[in-house]
Amino acid sequence: MKFFAGILVLLMLSTSCEKTLDLRPQSLDAVLVVDGTIESGQPPIIVLSKSLNYFSAINSEILSASQVHNAVLILTDGTKTHRLKEYTRQLGGGYSISYYSTDSSDLSTAITGEFGKKYDLTIDVAGRQYTSTTSIPLLNKKLDSLWWKPAPGNDDTSKVILMTKTVDPKGFGDYIRYFTRVNDGEFLPGATSVFDDQIVEGTAYEIQVDQGINRNAPPEDKDYGFFEKGDTATVKFCNIDKATFDFWRTLEYSYQSIGNPFSTPTTILTNIKGGALGAFCGYAVQYKTLIIPK
Repeated sequence: MKFFAGILVLLMLSTSCEKTLDLRPQSLDAVLVVDGTIESGQPPIIVLSKSLNYFSAINSEILSASQVHNAVLILTDGTKTHRLKEYTRQLGGGYSISYYSTDSSDLSTAITGEFGKKYDLTIDVAGRQYTSTTSIPLLNKKLDSLWWKPAPGNDDTSKVILMTKTVDPKGFGDYIRYFTRVNDGEFLPGATSVFDDQIVEGTAYEIQVDQGINRNAPPEDKDYGFFEKGDTATVKFCNIDKATFDFWRTLEYSYQSIGNPFSTPTTILTNIKGGALGAFCGYAVQYKTLIIPK
């Protein structure tokens, strides 16, 4: 009887202590988001936008309004200094995207990505300044070869996997990011697109290359990573510095853990100073293409 009396007391206490909770998501001020790249042999491309709250509605109008215009961007490679120009590209349907790149009217100071160089970026938005530094490493780690195999455990004989062999240089600290393109499509990063050399340091190894994914589209678990017979597959293989690796490593982990109640909260590491989100990333690029026969 004492046991049941104790249960009754607990129930009475829990009932009497009930409180109505009004949980409302906190609305935060928008901050600058930087999506910047400079690749070997290419001009810089910087897209600026304002962050949206977690529960914000997402549509074309809101995304268009989030773009940041009339910013002052200065890029230097230690020898030349260049002010980037804002450009607008029409997307159709009355929408457009703005980005900052080389000022074609002042090519004397234009900067193109080079192996082994460091780049400093300064961004001024309405009097507030942000800075970032990235580098394009030497192309030390390269794809040696590319081939295909039938997709394992799949009854559909048209599905294949892409394999590559690469050699990791001696010494730790080699980081890579990869993208794939099918036929004339766009280059898309893999679900896990960045890797370090903690396990493979100084060795030659073979590894599967998963087809890249569009993170703006619903996830497709079926046949993830497979290519098809008849595809022309191109791998964009990039050497990157540690700051670029850390940004994408933490961002991809956060993306993959969305909806998982047991995942650990992740702080996305940025190389932008001044309170902005995003990153300015350098890429030493190599391309390799394979035509998969039907």
